[in-house]
Amino acid sequence: MTLMYGIANCDTIKKAKKWLDSQNVSYQFHDYRKQGLTAELLQTFEAQLGWEQLVNKRGTTYRALTDEQKAGLNKDTALALLLEHPAMIKRPLLVHQEHMHLGFKAEQYQEIFA
Repeated sequence: MTLMYGIANCDTIKKAKKWLDSQNVSYQFHDYRKQGLTAELLQTFEAQLGWEQLVNKRGTTYRALTDEQKAGLNKDTALALLLEHPAMIKRPLLVHQEHMHLGFKAEQYQEIFA
């Protein structure tokens, strides 16, 4: 089963869903805002991808952090912030055949599902 994690109103999520639908790829969508995010799941993401990759530095949630919060980011502080603000996780986070992939590009998905 392919799982996609993110937030429903994200434009990149919408593009990824559209691509998956157009390719007849079945998947389940996990909306952080509706279904939440556990510390255990976040630890799983971090173990495979690394906390630096998980943090979406281009999003409004990250930009709203104080300069001190940004400067003091390390694994522990980043994971605490991501747990509190799951919208700050780079999207989408796709889990396919036990591998995790961040972001969406049609070419990337073409390779994943080839």
